[in-house]
Amino acid sequence: QVQLVESGGDLVQAGGSLMLSCAASGSIFHIVAMGWYRQAPGKQRELVATKTSGGNTTYANSVKGRFTISRDNAANTATLQMNSLKPEDTGVYYCNARVDSAYDAWDDYWGRGTQVTVSS
Repeated sequence: QVQLVESGGDLVQAGGSLMLSCAASGSIFHIVAMGWYRQAPGKQRELVATKTSGGNTTYANSVKGRFTISRDNAANTATLQMNSLKPEDTGVYYCNARVDSAYDAWDDYWGRGTQVTVSS
C-alpha cells in the first residue's frame, strides 16, 4: 500500500501564492508519475498538473503560466507552486501517485486532500 500526505493548503487573497507539498511512503516500487487534482464545490475532480519520472509535465489550461509542478524522484515527493491565485482556484487539492503494478498496468493512490481558498 502507498500513502500520500499533502500539506500547504491555506486561505490566501487573490493574486497571492501558495506552495503545496506531497510525500509518498509505503510499498513503493516505482512511481511513474505524480500530480495534483482539485475539486471545487459541485464540480468533478479535475487535473491540475502532473509530472512523470522522466520529467514530462501536463497542466490544465486554466493554470498554465501560473502553477509549476516539481518532483524529487528519489524522495518520492511532489510540490505545486501556485502563483497569481484566483478565486476560481478554490477547492480541495489532492495529491496523486501512479505506481507500476505490472507491464503496462498501474495503480493510482490518492491523498486525503488539502483545502485551498482564494478570496477576492
